[in-house]
Formats: sequence, structure tokens, C-alpha cells
Amino acid sequence: MARQDDIAGAYALTPAAGYAGDVAPAAAWKLLGERKDAVLIDVRTRAEWNYVGLPDLESLGKKPALIEWQVFPSMQPNPEFVAALSGALPDRAAPLLFLCRSGARSAAAAKAMTAAGYSTCLNVADGFEGPLDAQAKRGTSGGWKAAGLPWRQT
Repeated sequence: MARQDDIAGAYALTPAAGYAGDVAPAAAWKLLGERKDAVLIDVRTRAEWNYVGLPDLESLGKKPALIEWQVFPSMQPNPEFVAALSGALPDRAAPLLFLCRSGARSAAAAKAMTAAGYSTCLNVADGFEGPLDAQAKRGTSGGWKAAGLPWRQT
């Protein structure tokens, strides 16, 4: 099992307060492909998964874990998030890569799971859709989609 320092060097993590760090989408894809124990956790809402799309990890022999950080439509924090993820992922040393629309909810989820005792919680920088571009649209200037990584509509 690689140590967190090994992951930081190999995948160019950007340091972050409260969790292991931020990782670029391409580096997240590389980590998911190279580490059998690495898990991508998509913390967006069911509506986002259904209407915006999902990362497609099929070529890596994996599927993203889908657990809402905030529950749609109220957008209230999911009180079961930490318990649900802890129950599904007993290996507290496994690299956990959190993904949301633009990186804010996933950073909060990474902090929560770090506080719950998981040692390698990473935020996928710019999320699935990235920041708004000059035309106030997402998906073209950063994030999973703009990096050209596999994704699909449901």
C-alpha cells in the first residue's frame, strides 16, 4: 500500500486544509487506473447524475460511487453521508477521490471523510463541469468533461 506522500508526489496534489489535497482531473483518472483500491465518489445530486451525466469508469473496470452530499431538491446536507460511505468503504487508507460540479461540495466531503478517519481523501479540482466560461456555461474551461475524460449520459 502506497503512503499518502507517495500519492502526493506521483499525482501532483495541491495541498488543501482539512484533507489530503486537490488533484487535477487527468491525474485523478491516472490514479484510478493505477490503484486498484482507488474509488471515485460523485457527491452531486441525483438530478445532476441523471441530467448532466456521470464519469464513465468502465474501461478501468470500475464504477463511481454515487452518494449525494446535499439532498435534492432541498439541498440540505445529507445527514447519512459519512455513515453511508464508511459502511461501503471499510479501507480507511484507500485513495478516495471526491467529485462534484465545480469542486466545492467535493472538498467539503473530503474534509468530512478525513475527519472520519480516512487518510487519503482527494478533491477532483474543478469537478465534473468546471467553472463558468466567458459565456456563463460550464464544461468547457475546466473539470472532468473539459479534460476529455470518459463520461456518459444516463
